[in-house]
Amino acid sequence: MEYRALGATGMQVSRVGFGGEHLEGMEYRDVEAVVHAALDAGINMMDCFMAEPHVRSNIGKALGRRRPEMQIQGHIGACWLGGQYKRSRDLDQCKAAFSDLLTRMDTDYLDVGMIHYVDTQENLSRMLENGILDYAQELKQKGMIRAIGVSSHDPGVALSLVETGVIEVLMFSINAAYDLLDAGVSVDDLIKADLVREGKDLHGIHPARQRLYEACEARGVGITVMKPFGAGKLLKEELSPFGAPMTPIQCIHYCLTRPGVASVLAGYRSPAEVEAAVAYESATPEERDYSPFLGATQLYSMAGNCMYCNHCLPCPARIDVAQVNKYLDLALVAEGKVPDTVREHYLAMETHGEDCIACRSCESNCPFGVPVVERMKKAKEVFGR
Repeated sequence: MEYRALGATGMQVSRVGFGGEHLEGMEYRDVEAVVHAALDAGINMMDCFMAEPHVRSNIGKALGRRRPEMQIQGHIGACWLGGQYKRSRDLDQCKAAFSDLLTRMDTDYLDVGMIHYVDTQENLSRMLENGILDYAQELKQKGMIRAIGVSSHDPGVALSLVETGVIEVLMFSINAAYDLLDAGVSVDDLIKADLVREGKDLHGIHPARQRLYEACEARGVGITVMKPFGAGKLLKEELSPFGAPMTPIQCIHYCLTRPGVASVLAGYRSPAEVEAAVAYESATPEERDYSPFLGATQLYSMAGNCMYCNHCLPCPARIDVAQVNKYLDLALVAEGKVPDTVREHYLAMETHGEDCIACRSCESNCPFGVPVVERMKKAKEVFGR
């Protein structure tokens, strides 16, 4: 495993990191197997945005005495309220949730205190006005976090935060699909020069993203990458927006060739998936090269595609929107009879597409512009509920 400086924080992090999202809902023994596989592979950077109590406890237990081997991003503002995840800007709720995270992780500090999911100027203003950035600074002064970070999907908002000089780590969604301009740029331009191999020529990257990555590198703000596989869609031919699959190695290499990137936080459900990602370290230049892939595709935007992150919650009807969308995508890919296993999993859920009340609060929360209400209607049509 090779390591990179996490901006100017003084921390060294593994190029291949660990996004803990997929551990939610897994049995402890399976969580332990994945966490230990990551540690044994030399992965030393992990994100834990999940607010659900059991997954936090399972990760803490799995790390155990090996906690010093893993640097952890813990989120300020990812809360568990009324049995659901909620992004909160209430200072008391944020404090309680962060304290809970420390307790369940069985630790007295986290390496990065990540202000959770700041995607709009309005949300940024609320975060500042409600004292959440001040709270993060207080945590750092007390030694309860080593660095202050923020997670975002919006390059403009992220850049405004980076330019404050207070943010030391940025967690940002990066992959080839997100970075490409929606229109007006030819594929030939995207793959010319050294773009695909060196990441030095950002021609074809959305200008706002180019400015953000360059600003992070110039200011010593380390970037940790979320959604490197686009919720797995970039790895599957039938789901890839490009019509052709990338490999995990190509996806990771794409991210690591962006300016400012320190660690790519891939999600894992099994030790085998850890092994597939860590294979990046021994991959040949040909295996890492994503130019043949880009050369065979057309420009495409991931807007409107569910990433299964559940940032759209809370739902007043208590629908697990990500799971409904995931089963709907699996059903639609089948192009005919819905697989029995998919139907069974969908019907076993406590709530379904038919329970949607079309309040659209989910759509205002979604960072990817997913038409959630229409997809809930589609799920009811496909599954009958």
